Amino acid sequence: MESKTCLLCITFLFFCLSFSSSKILQKQTYIVQLHPNTETAKTFTSKFDWHLSFLQEAVLGVEEEEEEPSSRLLYSYGSAMEGFAAQLTESEAEMLRYSPEVVAVRPDHVLQVQTTYSYKFLGLDGIGNSGVWSKSRFGQGTIVGVLDTGVWPESPSFDDTGMPSVPRKWKGICQEGENFSSSSCNRKLIGARFFIRGHRVANSPEESPNMPREYISARDSTGHGTHTASTVGGSSVSMASVLGNGVGVARGMAPGAHIAFYKVCWFNGCYSSDILAAIDVAIQDKVDVLSLSLGGFPIPLYDDTIAIGTFRAMERGISVICAAGNNGPIESSVANSAPWVSTIGAGTLDRKFPAVVRLANGKLLYGESLYPGKGLKNTEREVEVIYITGGEKGSEFCLRGSLPRDKIQGKMVICDRGVNGRSEKGEAIKEAGGVAMILANTEINQEEDSVDVHLLPATLIGYAESVLLKAYVNATVKPKARIIFGGTVTGRSRAPEVAQFSARGPSLANPSILKPDMIAPGVNIIAAWPQNLGPTGLPYDTRRVNFTVMSGTSMSCPHVSGITALIRSTYPNWSPAAIKSALMTTADLYDRRGKAIKDGNKPAGVFAIGAGHVNPQKAINPGLVYNIQPVDYITYLCTLGFTRADILAITHKNVTCNGILRKNPGFSLNYPSISVIFKRGKTTEMITRRVTNVGSPNSIYSVNVKAPEGVKVVVNPKRLVFNHADQTLSYRVWFVLKKRNRGKSVATFAQGQLTWVNSRNQMQRVRSPISVTLKN
Repeated sequence: MESKTCLLCITFLFFCLSFSSSKILQKQTYIVQLHPNTETAKTFTSKFDWHLSFLQEAVLGVEEEEEEPSSRLLYSYGSAMEGFAAQLTESEAEMLRYSPEVVAVRPDHVLQVQTTYSYKFLGLDGIGNSGVWSKSRFGQGTIVGVLDTGVWPESPSFDDTGMPSVPRKWKGICQEGENFSSSSCNRKLIGARFFIRGHRVANSPEESPNMPREYISARDSTGHGTHTASTVGGSSVSMASVLGNGVGVARGMAPGAHIAFYKVCWFNGCYSSDILAAIDVAIQDKVDVLSLSLGGFPIPLYDDTIAIGTFRAMERGISVICAAGNNGPIESSVANSAPWVSTIGAGTLDRKFPAVVRLANGKLLYGESLYPGKGLKNTEREVEVIYITGGEKGSEFCLRGSLPRDKIQGKMVICDRGVNGRSEKGEAIKEAGGVAMILANTEINQEEDSVDVHLLPATLIGYAESVLLKAYVNATVKPKARIIFGGTVTGRSRAPEVAQFSARGPSLANPSILKPDMIAPGVNIIAAWPQNLGPTGLPYDTRRVNFTVMSGTSMSCPHVSGITALIRSTYPNWSPAAIKSALMTTADLYDRRGKAIKDGNKPAGVFAIGAGHVNPQKAINPGLVYNIQPVDYITYLCTLGFTRADILAITHKNVTCNGILRKNPGFSLNYPSISVIFKRGKTTEMITRRVTNVGSPNSIYSVNVKAPEGVKVVVNPKRLVFNHADQTLSYRVWFVLKKRNRGKSVATFAQGQLTWVNSRNQMQRVRSPISVTLKN
């Protein structure tokens, strides 16, 4: 201990001379990752004391240190990662990096959060004992941990009528806090905790006096967490609607599953120190599934707190489902790309809420809205339409205070999407005396149709319609229009389609794995909502509802989390990798009309939909699965050239890659999708896969290949003969560049698919998407 202290003191003196006094005194949150199971740790009575010792030594020598080092220790981690989060100066953080017992020191990062019908769209309400819900017992016995903005426990979606007892393995608590007591939990919402230390030290009340009121408890202040949790496993609620729209029975994907809530997101975002603390506790609480509808931009795995924390969760048999992010359609925008998590993009439903704009010249422009549309005195007749542009106030975006009352009084105002919230634009119009709004998509949004429960009569139109509308306004002396609200319409539109905002691959952080893994419903999803908020979530919305509509990969993620719970309940001994394989290899490439799923005006590619759109009816009986053991991920990281320090940071394992690679020549991760990267000069690549029979004992599968353009694909063997259940067989695939594609100087992409077809049941197909990249 003395030698370590001496080393740290000398290092600290060096850095004191290198940094200005202001930097030395300014503190911020850092996450310090330590080597697990070191001999030094055994000399302390607890991990907390061991972690605190690093902090005590880091502040050693600082003059006039008035606070106790323990007051700077925010979290002590032990399950998701070995280490702690603490307030440190920049020089103290640098000093800790030189300790031989420290793996990494990372600054705290801020991440952001990213129904009555979707369960029917997914076919979960099948009739008879063969339905997914019947076979899985509605997900009973499974615990899903949700990390988000909090939960509204009084929502009817969390009623525990008919729920079984809390599983005996559950180790969690119902943490008390502001307006939240231990009695707020029940057999549905079995636990709730909140994690605020990282957020609190980064956001002092003096810095943000105008922030909305936040509950210092697990109670939801924004609605996002209540919405996602009820999508995962909300109870059945009859006659649910949003002010009369979307009427039906509201249910989560796994209505029999138990929910454990971990509040990690606050008004200024979700801090990685808080997220890691929640994952750490969730592992100890014994959850079966973790649902994280949050994320940011792609970052390397060794710097990704979610990737690091969830690796240990996966090791303990916990399935982890993450949102892909809302930065689409930008290429390589997909986040949460670790191969041990399921990364979910967003698709549409075939449910629409038409609100058509009828121009005075008789032309109709299709739009959508969830405004109630009853007794609209201002829109039963035509009113003048105005579009204000120019200046520096942002009038075209309808920013608050940018609209002159004398120009828009009594008129319908066109607002471009962007800058401020969609519903906020309507409030700006209302404040300035306008009577209605046409929200116009820009070229970025194209035809995306995320609807809102607007504060005044309003509709959203696509980009093509907005061009026509603006041309009409510019060419007409006194343009007029009215909005015709059409209620709720289902089954008449193509679906699913890829949501415009859904993040796209290939992954910047991990291009050797195809991401996203799949898509799920994420557009215009109706789910539970806090009873003290209006349906827009805006502070000046005085309406009150039990349900509202939201869009994002935040909504698609809990759909797959709930379906994962159903499969986990059906096959409790399956690994997270096997469950993900079942979801991916049975995903749909075609919409409800039997046509290829679209991404805008073109068929969706693998970097938009991954394996396809989730299909729980098929996933519950996948036939074959691709299994992966935790140690396989370590070997995989070695094949990518990750350093020993990087692998230690990600996996908490201190390994030597040279030895691992010698034992596993030609290793390829047994992933359900196939991603092949040809480096310049190479013309052949080979991969190996292993499939385990989880279907009929005596099964024969034959291969069917749709080769990527310009690539020859050879599979050996072409038939897999299984003699018993749980039998595992291997096959190899060679990818050979055809001569015309050799020597290309620019990166190009091609895609295909490899499918194993059950010879005795042609409907049972185990499909892997293929992506091929030619690099310089």
